[in-house]
Amino acid sequence: GVHYIEGGWPNPTNPKDLAFFREVRQLNLKATVTAFGSTRRATNAPGEDATLNTLLKAETSSITIFGKSWDLHVTEVLKSTRDENVALIEDSVAYLVAEGREVTYDAEHFFDGFKADAEYALETLRAAERGGARIVVLCDTNGGTLPAEIQHICTAAAQAVDNPLGIHAHNDSGLGVANTIVAVELGALQVQGTFNGYGERCGNANLCTAIPVLELKLGCTTIGGDKLSELMNFSRFLSETANVAHDHRQPFVGESAYAHKGGVHIDAMTKDPRCYEHEDPQATGNRRRYLVSDQSSGSTMVAKLERHF
Repeated sequence: GVHYIEGGWPNPTNPKDLAFFREVRQLNLKATVTAFGSTRRATNAPGEDATLNTLLKAETSSITIFGKSWDLHVTEVLKSTRDENVALIEDSVAYLVAEGREVTYDAEHFFDGFKADAEYALETLRAAERGGARIVVLCDTNGGTLPAEIQHICTAAAQAVDNPLGIHAHNDSGLGVANTIVAVELGALQVQGTFNGYGERCGNANLCTAIPVLELKLGCTTIGGDKLSELMNFSRFLSETANVAHDHRQPFVGESAYAHKGGVHIDAMTKDPRCYEHEDPQATGNRRRYLVSDQSSGSTMVAKLERHF
């Protein structure tokens, strides 16, 4: 299935995440489990920073750290300077790499930072690259960037660094998946997201949508066809485990994704499913449904009877 699983932020104030990293080592997962945290504090040297050293204690081969790309956060949240922020990105990555870890660098608020000061935002990417990051992930943390902006800014980022790029999109404007797909079309190699789109505020890019689009529309290899056919069952399992009602209108994996009601539609569907379906529902483990209502026609009843008799 997926290649990386970001397991949380191990730190002394979060015993649940510390326990997760102790126990996950016993599972022998095929995916690479990644510990997540931030760059060092501005007042600490990397080797003396509690956050970085707790990440190392998680004993994962891969670590993801995020840093500030938007000078607003540097001056108003970190209460630091622009130069110090660039330095702490580079030496935080370099410290973890020197300790034998593969490092993914998440450029938090990168798109907003680029719109505020493009050259500074790009310099933060270069700092991560100099530190030895495996990949630099561009984050639309506030979820307000439009697809055309994603296109322009991803192109600029690709020209500024040699590292491969990834994309991390939030769904606050309902564009999490759309922005993800645009970034992949421009060469992004890693997609970060969540299944069923679960996440803070309006959620993250929904992998239950992004994966089928990448596999079926763009011909990319993500989890492969066999795993793709299990996607709806997994989506429902996840909803039940989280005790959240399954979204029946999700593309690809929702119960209504391939449900047909209008008589004209169903009549056409009985002749050729391509008339009102963009993909075969079985590709993601879903199924076609014909609904009986006051809008149905004789074709609806015939189709339902033929399915059962």
